[in-house]
Amino acid sequence: MRGTINNKRREISEQEAYHFIKHAKVAHVATVGEDGYPYVIPFVFVYEEGTKLYVHIGNLRESHFWSNVKNNPRVSIEISEMGEIVPGKKYACQSALGYTSAVIFGTIKHIEDDEKKVWFYDCLWKKYGDPNWTFEKGGYPALPKTELFEVEIEKITGKYSDAMGH
Repeated sequence: MRGTINNKRREISEQEAYHFIKHAKVAHVATVGEDGYPYVIPFVFVYEEGTKLYVHIGNLRESHFWSNVKNNPRVSIEISEMGEIVPGKKYACQSALGYTSAVIFGTIKHIEDDEKKVWFYDCLWKKYGDPNWTFEKGGYPALPKTELFEVEIEKITGKYSDAMGH
C-alpha cells in the first residue's frame, strides 16, 4: 500500500514528481519516535538530481527530530504547492482545489563532511536567496553548528489537479 496512488487520474509520473520537488520550496518531513508517534516538521531543502534530498537542523543534538532519526532512519516526506480554488457551480462542497504534490519514502543519514555542508549551503542560497544580496564576509562560519542529513529516496509518487473537476 505504501506509495500507491489510488486516484490514477491525478497521478503524475516519477519523472514529473522529481521535477516538481526540484523547484518546490517546503518539505514536511515525518519521523517516528520511540513511542511510536509520528513527528512532522517543515524544512527548506535541496534536491538537485538522482535519489538524494538534503535537509539540515541547528546543532541541537537532543531535538525531537534528531532523536527520532537516531532511533529510526525511515522517513516520509510530503512536498506540495497549492494552486487555485475553483468554486462549485451549485454548492460550496463541489468546489475544487488545484495542487501539485509529491510523497517520498526513504531513509535518512547524518552527513558530517564539511565540503558537503558547504555544497548544501551554496545550493540553498541559490534556491532560496536573492542574487542581489551581498555579505560583508564570505563563507559559513556557523558550519560546525549545523547538522546535515541526506535522504535516500526509495519511492516517490506525485499527484496533480488543475481543480477543473473531481
